[in-house]
Order: sequence, then C-alpha cells, then structure tokens
Amino acid sequence: MKNIKVIAAFVAGAAIAGSVATASTSPTSVVKACADKRTQAIYLSSNGTCPSTRTLVELGGSAMNTKAIASLVTPSVVSISVTAAAGSGTGSGSIYKTDSSLSYIITNNHVISTAATSGTIKIELTNGDQIPATIVGRDPGYDLAVLKVNKGNLPVIALGDSSKISVGDPVLAVGSPLGLASTVTSGIVSALNRPVTTGTADAQSYVNAIQTDAAINPGNSGGALVDAAGRLVGVNSAIATISSGGASGNIGLGFSIPINEAKRVIDEIIATGKSTRPVLGVSFDSTYTGVGAKIFSLSAGGGAEKAGIPDKSIVRSIDGVKVANSEAAIVRIRSYAPGTTITVVVDLPTGGSKSFKVTLGSTPSL
Repeated sequence: MKNIKVIAAFVAGAAIAGSVATASTSPTSVVKACADKRTQAIYLSSNGTCPSTRTLVELGGSAMNTKAIASLVTPSVVSISVTAAAGSGTGSGSIYKTDSSLSYIITNNHVISTAATSGTIKIELTNGDQIPATIVGRDPGYDLAVLKVNKGNLPVIALGDSSKISVGDPVLAVGSPLGLASTVTSGIVSALNRPVTTGTADAQSYVNAIQTDAAINPGNSGGALVDAAGRLVGVNSAIATISSGGASGNIGLGFSIPINEAKRVIDEIIATGKSTRPVLGVSFDSTYTGVGAKIFSLSAGGGAEKAGIPDKSIVRSIDGVKVANSEAAIVRIRSYAPGTTITVVVDLPTGGSKSFKVTLGSTPSL
C-alpha cells in the first residue's frame, strides 16, 4: 500500500496521527427555506412560511437536495486573494457575522498568513464585487483566521452542530478550488475524529478532523463543508496526496476542522483579536517510538501535575479514545476548551495503568 501524507496550504507536508473514526447516531433535522419562483434562489425561512413569490422547500432529513443547498450556501462563501512579499495565493472563506457596516469572514490561517505583517487581502463575493479585507486575528495552532470587511448586511452562513454528524452523512464542499469561485462538490462524511497535523515546524496545526470524500482541491482551503440542511459543519483545511507520486489534487481524502471546535477560537478572535488553546501541562518525548504518548516532563503547577500523573508515564487514552502517538494526543487535547476536565489513562513508569481526572489549563495560541 502506498503511503499518504496530508498537505496543508496545499504546499507543506504533514501527517495523519493515528486513525480514529467514530459515528454519531443523531438524526439530521430539517430546515425550511423559500425558493424564489423566478430566480430559484434559496432563502432561509424564519417561521416556516413563504410569501406568494416563493415556494417552501425542506432541506435536510434523510436526503440532500444539492441544488437547493448550493443555491442557499454559495452567496455566503467568498473567494480570497492574497498579495504579499512573502507569497501570494488564493483560498476561500465563509461569512460568519455581519451588521449594518461590517462583516467577519472565517478562513484558514495558511490562506492569509503571508499577509500577517504586510500585503493586501481581498475577498470576492458571488456577484463579482471585490472588497479589501483586514486580519482580525489568527491561530496557527488550529489553522484558523478571521478577516473583517467594511461592508455590512452580507449573507451569513448558517451554523450546524459537528457533534451530530455521522459517518455516511451527505455533505457539500463549497469554495474556490484553483480560483474557480462558487464551486460545489458533493460526498459523504468518511470518518470522524481523524487526527491530522499540518503546516511547518514554526506554524504547526493539530486538527481533530472530519474526513470527507467530497472533492477538495487547492483553493478550497477555508471554505465551507455543509450538511444536508446547508449548515456549516466544517472548515475545509487539508487534503491527502500520494507521497510517491506528483499528484497534488483531490484523491477523495479531504479534512475539515469541525465547526464546534472552530467556533470557540473564532469567537475569541472576534471578541479580543486573540485566542487560547488548552494544555495538559506536559512535554512529550519526541524520540519515543512505542504506542502511546510518553511524557518527557511535567509543567510545574500544570493540570497533569495537579492530577498526580507521574513523569515518564505513557498516555494511552483520553476520554476513552486511544492515543497512537504524541501527535494524536495533542490533537485530542486541542479538541477541548481550556478548563475542561478530561479522563487520561496512562501506563505508569512503575508498571500497571491508572486513570486520572485532569483539568486542562490555558495558554495564548500566538
């Protein structure tokens, strides 16, 4: 079997840290919308009814109305172009919040990072309008960023609940692959809780990803992964390629940041310009080659030390999810919010195993 690697920013190599796939059994709810009888544009219905010029349609349930969802979602997904001395490129983003005078766009950090200190960023709406954007804040550790544009009343994407999607659920990926705006591809959720690491040594991100076979290509980064009701469940971030070949496009292995994980970071950035990440209070031994994540040292006063985890222990599972290596442990830890209490099972250096309750600490992401 050929090896695979994950590409972040669609240029830098990374890895799949373990292979955990779990499914939720919660049913997909139905969202009511109105289809314009003349233009066929789709609008969310706040009260389940539509005016005489529009027809009531239902999105969600057991089937996906891809045509209706594409019409509903594409106006909320923008193309992003970056011009900077450190490198230029394109990507995608979703309109997250808006008021009468400004709007916030969410995307990947790797899409806009070259313009973090200098350069220009523009977003393009589906009607072709191009608007200058500025960076509100970014988080390389989660590969997320928030942009702001001085234009209000833009169509905001509806948010879903990534904890309620299941393996096999239909999804759409919306973005601008290769600069082709408003491109929609369909597929299913292939796996959940897939530990994925992307980026470079100085900008490493750790994602407890949604895996999908919906076609994702360079330029889709930062775009939307939506469920059968057209709600955002993931931020498309990375793809896998065959390491032995030259392929850099879609091979049916795409990875998205779950919106439940991303929302905390995004809201912190909008509120303060910065974000935080949870910490276990340990350093892992990067030379350890066995199964699990071996603790190299404990942080004084950190959650692990307070819980009584001995130094040199080997973390085997976190909240019941097995840990293959240190990268998988970091991915799992970062899927929680700071202050969360988790159950950590370790192999003790003296032999045997033990379960500990650990309250995660907090540290600035940048």
